[in-house]
Amino acid sequence: MSVTVVVPTASSPALAAPAAASPVATAAVTNSAITPGREIGLEGTINTRTLEGYRAADGRHVNGLVLRSDNLSRLTASDISALRARGLATVIDLRTGIERAVQPDRRVPGTRQVSADVLGQVSPLSLIDVASAYPEFVTDANARAQLRTAVLEIAKTAKTGRTTLFHCSAGKDRTGWVAAVLLTVLGVDRATIEADYLASNHYRRASATDPINGVDISMLNSAFAAADRVYGSMDGYLRKGLRLTDEDVDSLRSSLLS
Repeated sequence: MSVTVVVPTASSPALAAPAAASPVATAAVTNSAITPGREIGLEGTINTRTLEGYRAADGRHVNGLVLRSDNLSRLTASDISALRARGLATVIDLRTGIERAVQPDRRVPGTRQVSADVLGQVSPLSLIDVASAYPEFVTDANARAQLRTAVLEIAKTAKTGRTTLFHCSAGKDRTGWVAAVLLTVLGVDRATIEADYLASNHYRRASATDPINGVDISMLNSAFAAADRVYGSMDGYLRKGLRLTDEDVDSLRSSLLS
């Protein structure tokens, strides 16, 4: 099947989330806030930022061992030095094989490159009509398997005290859902998760009404709604859909919260 992929550029971007009784339940805390300076000032990307500082339900905060980004094909030597200085050890590429071939990542020496092609078995139309892909992040078996891989790779790297960067093409849709999943596992409240997701519009200078370059909260909510519909809750999606165990959750929280 022939698939047309709209490839983003830096100037013309395109397509792109110790436990209590329920360790992966969505937290009800509402006093977290996005603070200034979350962006990582790289020259060759426009949507690279840390999840550091978000408050979890237990009062701890997310540390700096996880970065989210758009594609890394235009990293400069200065960017590579900056990422190495942050202890980058693992890069998780959420893109399709076609996207990786057209815009291969510029490798950061000393890092592992992990492919987690979330859209691999999803309808090719999702590469163009990205809004339609969000429920399939939840309902598609391949998407769930790749998302599980991404989350467990983050856990594996964090246990060593090193940093993971995950990205897609524009750093907003697939990356946005991985961030939402991870922050949910860590116990960050939904309002903060939504704000982190919508921050792509700021960094990409895009409008929520432009689904190619921006994001709208209804897109993220369609994935949350699919989790509720199919699994009863996000907790059910994380436990049954992604098959995360108590040990997985405890590992992520002990490594990524301080």
